[in-house]
Amino acid sequence: MECDEIFMRRALELASLGVGTASPNPMVGAVIVHERRIIGEGYHHRPGEGHAEVMAVASVRERHLLPESTLYVTLEPCAHYGKTPPCVELILRERIPRVVVAIEDPFPAVSGRGIQRLREEGGVEVIVGLLREEARRLNAAFITAHTLHRPYITLKWAQSLDGYMDRVRSSRLEGPEVFSSPLHQRLVHQLRQAHDAILVGYRTALLDDPQLGNRLWYGRSPLRVILDPRLQLPRDLRVFTDSTCPTLVLHLASEAPPSDPEPGRAHVRYRAIAGETLTPEAILATLYTEEGVQSLLIEGGSATLESFIARGLYDDIQLEVSPRALGQGVSAPSLRGYRS
Repeated sequence: MECDEIFMRRALELASLGVGTASPNPMVGAVIVHERRIIGEGYHHRPGEGHAEVMAVASVRERHLLPESTLYVTLEPCAHYGKTPPCVELILRERIPRVVVAIEDPFPAVSGRGIQRLREEGGVEVIVGLLREEARRLNAAFITAHTLHRPYITLKWAQSLDGYMDRVRSSRLEGPEVFSSPLHQRLVHQLRQAHDAILVGYRTALLDDPQLGNRLWYGRSPLRVILDPRLQLPRDLRVFTDSTCPTLVLHLASEAPPSDPEPGRAHVRYRAIAGETLTPEAILATLYTEEGVQSLLIEGGSATLESFIARGLYDDIQLEVSPRALGQGVSAPSLRGYRS
């Protein structure tokens, strides 16, 4: 069991290389071991490309050793045809006799069927649950999407020592108060790269004029989601003029967006939401069902963050507290047991 854990940790390490590229597929790593020696390994890079098991088998030079080896994989091997053939068939074809799986796949088309087929059709010894919690944390977004049918939600903000997010401002010309250190600003961009979408409310978009892209870390930028219920935001904001990453504007169904893309703004799309207000539940339903968003980073403002907190709609909070006090201003979101 000690050796099993060592090799599963290596598989988890490989899986993590798919952060920001594997979505909407899960991050999966695989390691093939013969007599305590790794003879093959791989991970899932991006949708449409080989799954981790396929990559691992392809990397094996001594293929004759596969019928005497153990496959360690961080997620149950798939048993259905998607963009690629089922990994279960590959395992059976290569006659791998032992498979160690960290967690079952919550995706309905798999959900135990891969493990069942390996056991029943190939007599494969399948061990399930090794480093389960570590594997669940790695794919928290994928699991949340397929079990709760909403995106995995991360709330992020920075605040002063005395609990304020900003000064009270009436114009974006005044500029926002900056609490984040240069290191934390870079880590925020790493966080953006790891999420499918980033969301801000109307006042944050208006007063901060954020770009919301990933400029300080490698990899992708998230989909920018802007709450503009009445379609009143100025068209010169950077989310409208910067075409380096897409922008999705969520608005009330009573308002009519432009019928055709504006010149130079083909990256901007609109989605209407029924009702009198843009509720967190409606926002999440739209992003999950219509946009396929599995992970959502919410960066502000205070009212938007509070609305999700009040409904218990969050999975993680990334909070930076500055040693500097403001004395007064826009209050940061409150969490029970955190603020007095």
